Amino acid sequence: MSMSHLYGTDGDDGVEMESFEVSDWDLQNEFNPHRQRHRQTKEEATYGVWAERDSDEERPSFGGKRSRDYSAPVSFVSAGLRKAAAEEFSDEDSDDDEKPVKQEEIPKEFVPKKLKTGGNFKPSQKGFVGGSKSFVDFGSWERHTKGIGQKLLQKMGYVPGRGLGKNAQGIINPIEAKQRKGKGAVGAYGSERTPQSLQDFPVVDSEEEAEEEFQKELSQWRKDPNGGKKKPKYSYKTVEELKAKGRINKQLAAPQKELSQVKVIDMTGREQKVYYSYSQISHKHNIPDDSPQQPLGKDSKPQGFALPELEHNLQLLIDITEQEIIQSDRQLQYERDMVVNLSHEIQKMAEVLSHEEKAISNLSKVLDMVEECERRMQPGCENPLTLDECAKIFETLQDKYYEEYRMSDRVDLAVAIVYPLMKEYFKNWDPLKDCTYGTEIIAKWKNLLENDQLLSHSGQDLSTDAFHRLMWEIWMPYVRNIVARWQPRNCGSMVDFLDSWVNVVPVWILDNILDQLIFPKLQKEVESWNPLTDTVPIHSWIHPWLPLMQARLEPLYSPIRNKLANALQKWHPSDSSAKLILQPWKDVFTPGSWEAFMVKNIVPKLGMCLNELIINPHQQHMDAFYWVIDWEGMISVSSLVGLLEKHFFPKWLQVLCSWLSNSPNYEEITKWYLGWKSMFSDQVLAHPSIKDKFNEALDIMNRAVSSSVGGYMQPGARENIAYLTHTERRKDFQYEAMQERREAENMAQRGIGAAAGSVPMNFKDLIQTKAEEHNIVFMPVIGKRHEGKQLYTFGRIVIYIDRGVVFVQGEKTWVPTSLQSLIDMAK
Repeated sequence: MSMSHLYGTDGDDGVEMESFEVSDWDLQNEFNPHRQRHRQTKEEATYGVWAERDSDEERPSFGGKRSRDYSAPVSFVSAGLRKAAAEEFSDEDSDDDEKPVKQEEIPKEFVPKKLKTGGNFKPSQKGFVGGSKSFVDFGSWERHTKGIGQKLLQKMGYVPGRGLGKNAQGIINPIEAKQRKGKGAVGAYGSERTPQSLQDFPVVDSEEEAEEEFQKELSQWRKDPNGGKKKPKYSYKTVEELKAKGRINKQLAAPQKELSQVKVIDMTGREQKVYYSYSQISHKHNIPDDSPQQPLGKDSKPQGFALPELEHNLQLLIDITEQEIIQSDRQLQYERDMVVNLSHEIQKMAEVLSHEEKAISNLSKVLDMVEECERRMQPGCENPLTLDECAKIFETLQDKYYEEYRMSDRVDLAVAIVYPLMKEYFKNWDPLKDCTYGTEIIAKWKNLLENDQLLSHSGQDLSTDAFHRLMWEIWMPYVRNIVARWQPRNCGSMVDFLDSWVNVVPVWILDNILDQLIFPKLQKEVESWNPLTDTVPIHSWIHPWLPLMQARLEPLYSPIRNKLANALQKWHPSDSSAKLILQPWKDVFTPGSWEAFMVKNIVPKLGMCLNELIINPHQQHMDAFYWVIDWEGMISVSSLVGLLEKHFFPKWLQVLCSWLSNSPNYEEITKWYLGWKSMFSDQVLAHPSIKDKFNEALDIMNRAVSSSVGGYMQPGARENIAYLTHTERRKDFQYEAMQERREAENMAQRGIGAAAGSVPMNFKDLIQTKAEEHNIVFMPVIGKRHEGKQLYTFGRIVIYIDRGVVFVQGEKTWVPTSLQSLIDMAK
């Protein structure tokens, strides 16, 4: 195996040298498991690189061994890269006969230090100035090869005799080497530069400057032979530097200041020094001779001038002066900052002053307008002030001087100016005759005087809201007087009056009118009402109050039902006036209370009437039946069906059976059956119990026709009865199918409009809906009110509703709560 990848050969003398660099062969065969490895012999293990190798293991020298010429210069490969083993082998074959070229001797007296790169090189020259080797025989060894290297260089633009590179800046001649005299280090025997390097790279500095620099650097490692004292070098600080130092070093905090006032004895120097703070140690003046002096020798002279006390005093003076300069700078900066702050304060105070002057001007104008109003309100004034003109003045105050108007005490202003005018305006007013009188002017004053930030619910807000106080003290007395003289049965005028003022009057005043004035009058009138003697029905003067009072009228319903029940004790169904009196109350009473009232007072009377009914096919009197059927819309279908099952159908089926047993005329029976069925409405006929009764009648007729086999049978009777049965059954099926289709359509419509249909009308309906969903009892407490609000029981909790808010009775007061919390408490 060739070991050319491990051992190289000197191109000139053939001396074998071991190469430790990584070659291309190493990279190619790094991961080759079959490569041949060199096995170390015993001699190589003993002598290492000086061991002699056998002829078969030695590297080919391509020319034999030659003695080394140490005087010849060192040759290097151009560009500093070693060729591969194969290329070296081919190169050495062609260069066997070549001999190294000897260089000229190098002058010994030339010792340069610094070089100037670039030299006298010019791109147009064929080489460096002073070059010692010609390029005539450059590449002459290629005559033994195909000359591929020269061809590639020429193809890439290379010109023989010029350097490589874009501007031909590469060197042409190889780098020369110079042999030293002895075995000293580099530069020990003077300069090692060749004449070629001196011509290409001339020296910049002279020998004297280089020697001086060398001696200067060398003296840093030596002691001063004279042992003399260095010349003092003082450091100076300007005032600006002291100011900057004072700004950086902030004043210490209070505990640090106390700590800094500690006496410090410095014994690190040649003599003892005393400092009065730790900061003076880091800021002490740099005296050049502060370092300890060396002991006096035999040849040294004693110091002639040494005054440590004077130096210490001077140092103190310098420190004091520095501190004074720093303090003066800080004081100056503080004064400048104070000037800036005061300028800003002056600007702010100027703005405040202008604002106050504007406010004073506006207030003076407002005061002039108010004084003008007071002057025109005097008794002997020629142009007295009216309520409408006063409203215009207040509108001007609100529009032009809004801030002053809102900040002023409108309650006192309204009491002084508006109240007398309001009394004069409503002096001759009769609310029942002219219910809309003053609504427009009062609505205008509501916008002017009402405090928007307060939600007034009771009379406690009179001291803070001028409009509420105005309505309570001026308008309310007229209403009290008219209600005291008002007759509840003449409700039309009073209802119209309150309807016209409902949007103007505060809510709490309207509640007070309805709860404290109207409701007691109605309650008293209901107590004195007698349904047997009074000609005016009670619903005519109670129901008009439903839109205004709503749930407030519920305490009146119980006494009304009791009086109606007492009046119906001696009533007979033949008297239709009872239905006229009760019918308007069906939608007013709750469904449960209405059904209970009907079952207790009306249904027994109707049952007695049906018991008195005599069914006679030959001479039928229908008056009693009509009296009962006339209450179909008033009583529930289940109650009516119960009456018919108990008091009508037993007698009717009995008459049918007796008739069929006496050789009847089936055509007459058919007509009689269809006639009675037509007396009932579709809703009653659709009830399963009624269907069963009529189907039972058909079955009786079919059994009668089929059982009379041996006796006389009317011709066609059996067919007629069968046809009748088939027709009636088919009608029932058709009616059931139609009902199912209607129910499906209604379900679809409810599914589409579920959102719209499930929305409660008011907050009470919402609470009732939630109570039904959670199976909680929600009902009013009869005769119990709180501040005019009806009390309700929600499960075991007592509540009342005010303006969409639920209030729950606590230990000492009523507490507002949410609907979900109310449901949780009730559960």
